[in-house]
Amino acid sequence: MMKWFNSQPRLIQLLLLIIPVVNWVVEVVVRISAAFEHPILSNVIMAIVVIFLGLPFGWLDLIWVLLFNHMVFCK
Repeated sequence: MMKWFNSQPRLIQLLLLIIPVVNWVVEVVVRISAAFEHPILSNVIMAIVVIFLGLPFGWLDLIWVLLFNHMVFCK
């Protein structure tokens, strides 16, 4: 799912991250898939944190995608 999100056009990425409920679902799915694909400590911690605090991280990721074209700790 992480590779799918990164392969989407930037406009689609921004739309997925700007809608609050969709934002949380995308955050959780992308973070959990990143933790399974690359089980390093930062991915696992972010997957756990995003389950509970997905909306604030979603807004942070919205800005991060605008600047760097990928999510925080999901390169």
